[in-house]
Amino acid sequence: MTQPAPGGPGGQPPAPGPKASIVSYKAALRKATRRNAHEQEVNFLNITAMLDIMTIILVFLLKTLGESSAAVPQSDDLKLPISLVKTPPGQDGVLVTISKTQIIVGDDKVVTLPGRESTSQTGVGARYHRNGPNDLFIVPLGSALQSARRTDKAVRTAKGLDPSSSEAIIIADQTTPYRLFIEVLFTLGQSEFGKYHLMVMQGKKTN
Repeated sequence: MTQPAPGGPGGQPPAPGPKASIVSYKAALRKATRRNAHEQEVNFLNITAMLDIMTIILVFLLKTLGESSAAVPQSDDLKLPISLVKTPPGQDGVLVTISKTQIIVGDDKVVTLPGRESTSQTGVGARYHRNGPNDLFIVPLGSALQSARRTDKAVRTAKGLDPSSSEAIIIADQTTPYRLFIEVLFTLGQSEFGKYHLMVMQGKKTN
């Protein structure tokens, strides 16, 4: 029994199909690649960078709050005077606080004050003056300011600012006697502090 010959009719081999071009092959490959591609899923959350950012923001806010008038603690020993001034307070300077009972430079107490009646007449008292009761220079305050001046001078030099004099932010109680206030200003001037900012509470004008 004879077997039919492979191929088409009459035993002829089948006609070859059309050849795919290289261009169409590459197009199909790109299409398949795009179809199969998918974004990588994020299955974790790295909060380290977020914590770093929040820490920086927190430090900045605390520094800004610490240098504002709102951060000055109001108490029976220290109440700021009220003013109609609307200019923003100075932010750069050495803090000098004059309360009813003490004088503080930065966070360090340098002088314990006598009663208000005494400071109205003789200021801090003869024992703290450089050359007797008539001298305005306060020796403990001057020593603290000289140390602060050296630090501020180095900071100003590093920032490219004029280091010839420093600035002071004075936080004084509203009942500070004139004599005591003048002594503090004189001591600041003798310690190379050429500009002062007086911290006040903004108030409203009354009729």
